[in-house]
Amino acid sequence: MGCKVIKVKPLSEEEALILFLNKVGPNIVQSPTIMPTLKLVVKECVGLPLTIVVVAGTMKGEDNPLIWKNALEELKERIGKVEGVEAEVIERLKFSFDHLKDKQAKHCFLYCTVYPEDFEIEMDELIECWIEEGFIDDIGTRQEMKGKGLTILKKLEDNCLLENIITKLGRFGVKMHDAVRDMALSITSMNPRYIVQAGLQLKELPKRGQWSPDIEKVSLMHNSITEFPADMLPTKCQLLTTLLLRGNPVKAIPYSLFMNMPCLSVLNLSFTKIESLPNSISELKNLTTLLLRGCEELRGLPCLSMLQELKKLDLFRTKIEEVPEGMDMLIKLRYIDLEVPTLKQIPAGLLPKLVHLQHLSFDVNNEKISLKAEEMEPLKKLECFTGRFKDISEFNKFISSMQQSKKSLIKYYLGLGSDLIPMFKTPKIDKIVTIGVHNWEGIECVVSLSSFASSSAHPFQSLEVLALFNLPKLNALIMKDVETGSATTSPLAPSATFSHLKEITIERCSSMKTLLPHWLLPNLQNLEEISVDSCDELVEILGAATSEVEEKGSDALIKFHLPKLRELKLWELPNLKSICSKSGVMVCDSLQVIEVGNCDKLKRIPPFVPFVGNGQPFAYAPPSLTIRSYAK
Repeated sequence: MGCKVIKVKPLSEEEALILFLNKVGPNIVQSPTIMPTLKLVVKECVGLPLTIVVVAGTMKGEDNPLIWKNALEELKERIGKVEGVEAEVIERLKFSFDHLKDKQAKHCFLYCTVYPEDFEIEMDELIECWIEEGFIDDIGTRQEMKGKGLTILKKLEDNCLLENIITKLGRFGVKMHDAVRDMALSITSMNPRYIVQAGLQLKELPKRGQWSPDIEKVSLMHNSITEFPADMLPTKCQLLTTLLLRGNPVKAIPYSLFMNMPCLSVLNLSFTKIESLPNSISELKNLTTLLLRGCEELRGLPCLSMLQELKKLDLFRTKIEEVPEGMDMLIKLRYIDLEVPTLKQIPAGLLPKLVHLQHLSFDVNNEKISLKAEEMEPLKKLECFTGRFKDISEFNKFISSMQQSKKSLIKYYLGLGSDLIPMFKTPKIDKIVTIGVHNWEGIECVVSLSSFASSSAHPFQSLEVLALFNLPKLNALIMKDVETGSATTSPLAPSATFSHLKEITIERCSSMKTLLPHWLLPNLQNLEEISVDSCDELVEILGAATSEVEEKGSDALIKFHLPKLRELKLWELPNLKSICSKSGVMVCDSLQVIEVGNCDKLKRIPPFVPFVGNGQPFAYAPPSLTIRSYAK
């Protein structure tokens, strides 16, 4: 191709030592007894930056001189056993793998090879895979298992075996360096035995001879395989536990594929073109994980009643219309994803039988699926939940049962009513309630949705996103008793209400005049975004009660503290006159954007005062503030 070959020289001895010391930690740098051996260890890394970083990561914090001497001898011995530059590099990198004291961490690291080269692996997905594979012990809650997974990830990152990244989708993830992956593949080609041919644009299965009887895991992810010819199907896979076919355009699975895989535990067919599964799926008596995520052509499944060991079933965005037959027999299920827009119903009595569920999700915009609180009540182990309740009564019952059982969902996305907008299901947000009702005039305030007279903690204390749509009678988030000055739900601690709220979105709520009263702001110290659209009667965003103005005097400044507010978006508000009450100033140094569109009566942006200092309030604006104005 006419490329110019450029030879990249190894680091000099001085450069190599500086890089090593930068990674190994300050306490080692200051140890005179270790330094002579350390320099010899650096020399064994022959100026290769990756080797230097990985070996330094392995020895980080190690202050025993004897261990450093053993490490030096081990490196010399490893390199002496092999020939060739590539083999020597792999042996140096294996030094780090072999020094992982945690056997779990070794299995978890080797599993990363199943992804294609240079693949951005999402952190949450990877930990889920480790759980599916049984690398992380079933220690009770899913949250605890994910915590263990994060600990293992940190250990692998500290040893420089995985690189911490932000993926293209803005999520936390990891990558394997090509040379580190080659080292890991050299291990999995021997014990445990893997076949990894991921992301190679393969159009057919590996030859039958490659499927040796001792193969344990096979990854053919992200290839171009469209069919499984009978003469290429493996015949002896007695030890195979994992088969990953994700991301292949295969349309049909032959009946005989599963007949010789008695130990298969994890089957991933996500994002394939399959329209159905063969009945031979019932032969997989040890199957614990069945992943069919994103199979948009999949319209039905055979009876699953024989899969008695199944713990995870992912049917996200398939086209099934009925819950698979026999699901009520799968009492070991921990995880079900039924976010399926085509699903017609959930059979009565199904959910109460699945008492071990930790994760359960439905499509909140599928109006055919309305959950009943009594069906959810037996799910005492539920930690993550996405679902929709048709009316306030069922919503209230569900919240009340959670309160009474003292069970707190770690992650939830609760929908109430219809016409919901799925705009907030983002990785950074874990706790969301969205309410939208078509031609329903029953809701006047949010907190009074629930009658919690006997409750000691507010159901919305941990809520992170609140979205309200099409509520023509809604006039307040929390009603306040005019005589006592307390919230209508007086038994509730006022400071707990919405105390973790990050985002508020209000659309087509035509009775609201003030969005956030001054007395509520101390609860909203974590609020980051406010978006208001098409609320015809709204006059002000931040309001002070008449009593507060009278108490402080008409000329006194009333400060509206929102320390984390970043975005304020105001659209189609014909009666909006002010962002905050007269004599009000905003205290929010973090504000970045004020966006205004078709708010004809809004004539000014309020003054700001900083959190510290005594500067003139009318001469100050947050340093990064951008104001955008739009009109028809």
